[in-house]
Amino acid sequence: MEGRCAVPGFEEIYNSQLSRRRWLVQSVAAACGIALTSSRAYAAPDEGIVRTAEAIHQEVTFPAGAKRLYEALTDASQFQKVELLSAAMKSLDVTSHPAMISREPGGSFSLFGGYIVGRQIELVPDRRIVQAWRTENWAPGIYSVVRFEFDEHDGTTNLVFDHAGFPAGTADHLASGWYANYWDPLKKLLA
Repeated sequence: MEGRCAVPGFEEIYNSQLSRRRWLVQSVAAACGIALTSSRAYAAPDEGIVRTAEAIHQEVTFPAGAKRLYEALTDASQFQKVELLSAAMKSLDVTSHPAMISREPGGSFSLFGGYIVGRQIELVPDRRIVQAWRTENWAPGIYSVVRFEFDEHDGTTNLVFDHAGFPAGTADHLASGWYANYWDPLKKLLA
């Protein structure tokens, strides 16, 4: 009996297990096919999806070209001037710990006397800046993502700004902070 098992009843057991296995695989494939072609997909309540996250979206027009705005946000000496014009100047020591900004993806930055820190994720000159961004008073390891997108028209630049992933309950403070510490001083600097 070449190619066959000599143990009595083995082939019957093997074939029945193979049949069950084939049936199980086909059943799972069919169920997945039904689930994938369903017109609505739902996540189970225990899958950890949070639908209450806050985000900030702001659009601000600056009286300068995209290159000047990009440089003001990525050059430490220029951003130090923004800090000196900001509302934060009243409560933070921005002179003994001047702005430090890496101009390389993956590089770090430290702003407003070290109160704001993070990493450059994406830098596309005169077009886009994406950063992992946090304040010093957030829990360790908590970073948000900020995105600055530049759209220049006729010597002015519309900045489309998005900020997400920050701790719950901080949106109002952060949204007003962007105006008081970034947008308003940048407008003064670039005028």
